[in-house]
Amino acid sequence: MPTMQACPECEDEVQISQSARLNEIIDCAGCRSELEIVALSPMVLARAPEVEEDWGE
Repeated sequence: MPTMQACPECEDEVQISQSARLNEIIDCAGCRSELEIVALSPMVLARAPEVEEDWGE
């Protein structure tokens, strides 16, 4: 059974599967933010870091 968690951006409910893993990226349907699972017990969501371009390559 999936777990429901509040989005840290818009407070909308986000459905998280039972097989979710630490550092997994999920999407909020309400605000379309990318969220990262930063803790499993208790479940904690945070806004995923932005992907930065690597200027050194």
